[in-house]
Order: sequence, then structure tokens, then C-alpha cells
Amino acid sequence: MSTDQQVMWPRLVANKIHRKRLGSNNFVAEFPRYKEIPTLDRPCLSPNSNIFSHHKDIHNYRVFVSTWNVGGVAPPEELDMEELLDTGNTSCEIYVLGFQEIVPLSTSNVLGSENKKISTKWNSLIRRALNKKKIRQHSNEEDELSNHEKSSSNNITGQDFRCIISKQMVGILITVWVRSYLCPYIRSPSVSCIGCGIMGFLGNKGSVSVRFRVHETSFCFVCCHLASGGRQGDEKLRNSNVSEIFSRTSFPRGPSLDLPRKILDHDRVVFLGDLNYRISLPESTVRLSVDSRDWNSLLENDQLRMELMNGEFKGWHEGLISFAPTYKYRPNSDVYHGCFHQSKKGEKKRAPAWCDRIIWYGRGLKQHVYTRGEEHFSDHRPVKAIFTAEVGVLHSLKQFQSFFLSERFDRITSQTDDFICKGRPSIQIL
Repeated sequence: MSTDQQVMWPRLVANKIHRKRLGSNNFVAEFPRYKEIPTLDRPCLSPNSNIFSHHKDIHNYRVFVSTWNVGGVAPPEELDMEELLDTGNTSCEIYVLGFQEIVPLSTSNVLGSENKKISTKWNSLIRRALNKKKIRQHSNEEDELSNHEKSSSNNITGQDFRCIISKQMVGILITVWVRSYLCPYIRSPSVSCIGCGIMGFLGNKGSVSVRFRVHETSFCFVCCHLASGGRQGDEKLRNSNVSEIFSRTSFPRGPSLDLPRKILDHDRVVFLGDLNYRISLPESTVRLSVDSRDWNSLLENDQLRMELMNGEFKGWHEGLISFAPTYKYRPNSDVYHGCFHQSKKGEKKRAPAWCDRIIWYGRGLKQHVYTRGEEHFSDHRPVKAIFTAEVGVLHSLKQFQSFFLSERFDRITSQTDDFICKGRPSIQIL
């Protein structure tokens, strides 16, 4: 055992005794995280004041969410994230990507320091894919612009994407990207890490939750890797993980003590990850139904669907599943692990299942896309969803001021002045 591991074991045991969470609340972002202060754009009102309560608009933003267990394999240099992000066909304002097993789950990785180089590589690939379209469009537009137009177009910003949160706990990584014009309206970004793995609290299993506020609406995204196992009763371990995540995840209240602390207190909540729920049928039955693409028979016995109806996730929503199970494939192939013509002697057989899922809670989210990607180098296929999210936008004092200075207000006041002048006698000063 290395010196680092010898030092870390007592610290982990002490954290378990004192119920401390594994992992810090620090995270990486591409712009400074300033303390929230009252501004004209966000007036500081007393609890009894409702002068602005009736001046809130609803804007719709498109949100892309994906989850992918990459099986401990570092991303190859030639990996094209554009296919997963579908940037050529869709354009979203917010991108949330969750990964599991970004590092091999060896003892040294569970107990030792996090491998930041892998998460940096994933973020570099994401940045390149999200901003590639903008760079290409900008290059084509430059060819058609005059010198004067080129100098003007260089001042147009806001369409590129920037990372507002990136947090890794052992093999779990969640990274959030927004269009840069939204960055001034992102407030209170925070993370909360919950370990549910070895000894019940190590970070090889568990969740990394992120929360932030867009204008006046709070978002919470929970990236998970729950307990594995396809034997009868293993789903109870996953349910226990979920219960721990809901009870132990906590965010700071903020300087005004008005921010939600728990996951379900947020306005828009999305749960994503390798949830590891299986299909409660014999393996042979599952494989026959997969071969015939009989998804309905399988989904009737899907463990997560049962939890959605009356379990840990009662009241949550999931879109229609019309794609093949995402687990477990032989890497770099389209063949499920354990097929009779592919299995090796002594090799464990794992029945196909929809382990990788995206579900949401509450109102204000409308799902338009729920599908899977076809990248092959992992034993899982990625899953992605696109939502429209309702966001409350508060009218600012500047907006009222612009109205009072506008021509429309001048016309109203001039008509009022004419009416008043006609209704009163003129005064002549001698």
C-alpha cells in the first residue's frame, strides 16, 4: 500500500464517523465565481415587498443532457463529440454532460487523488465540439465581409460556449456549458458530492450534484453511479444509494439565505447517470426479447420503471424509451456481452439492460428528444435528452427606466399634459 493510501484510510474512517461528505465543494469554471451582491438587475426586496412579483417574464431555454459510462477508457484523440452533442442539427443554450468510470476503478484510483488529466481531456473535446460550428460559421462569414464589416463583426460575442461548472469525484464527472451571453445571468453555482461506494461512503459510487440559478429559476443536475449487480435484491442497494443521495446532498443557502438546500427544493431537477437498474426477468427471456426488439415486454419489468411508479422515484418523469438497452456491450462492437457465440469460458454473463437513464422532477421541463448515441469504445452506449426549460426573468429597474425615457412614454405624457392644460384656465403674469 502506498504512503498516500496509508494516510487516506484513517481520514476516510474519521469522515465516516463524523458523517462528512467525500470530496470538496470546489469546482472548475471558466469565469470567476463572484459573491452574489444586490444589483439593479436583481433588486434586494424585503419579505413583504411584492413590487416586482408581477413583472416576471417566462423565457424558454433549450437544455441538452447526456450521460455516459465510458468504462475506464480515456477518450481517444480522434473522438468526435459532435455526434453525441448533435451540434449540427440542434442548438441549445445549456449543455450538461455526465460521465461515469472516467478512470479505471482500481484501488489506487478509489483511494488516491483524482486524475484531473482525464477530466481536462474530456472538457477539451467538449469545448472543441461546441465551439467548432461557431468558428466555422465565423470563418465563412469573414470571406464575405468587407474590412469595415469585419471590424464590426469582431465585436459580436455571446454565441460561444463556456464552462460554468466541472466537478470530478473519482470516476464521476459532470460538466456544464452555457452560451457566453448567459454567463452574466448565472448565479450561485455550487456542487455537492456524496460517496456511496466501498464502506458505504467512498466515491467509486455515489453522486456529484450541481446547482445554479439562471435569472430567477434554480436548476439542479444530479450525476450518479449507483450500486451494480443483476441478482435478485440488488435493486435494494440502488434504492438505498438514492435515499442517501437525497438525504445527504446539501447546498449552501447563499448570503441572502434564500437558495434551495436540498435537491427537490430546486425549480428544475434532472437525475442522470449509470443508475444500474436491471430487468427483472430471466436472462434468456431478456435476450430473446432484445433480439425481437420487444421493448414493451422488457420495460414492463424494468426496475427503474417500477421505482417511478411507486418507489424511490415516485413523482418523477421519464420519456418514452424506443431504443435498445445500453448495457452491456463488448467494447468496440455492436454485440452484447455474454452472447452464446461470443462468450468465453468462466466469463460472467450480464443480461442487457437500460442502465443509463435521464429522468426529471417537477414542472417547467418539456422533453423533446430521448435517445442513445452509438459510440463504441465503452461497454455502455451514451444516452441523451433535449428539454425546453421555462426560466423566470425579472424585469429590472433599467427596463422600467428605459420605458420612462422611451418615445411611447413621451407620447402618453404629452397627451396627458394637453388634456390638463385644456381643462384649466390659463394664467397670465403681468
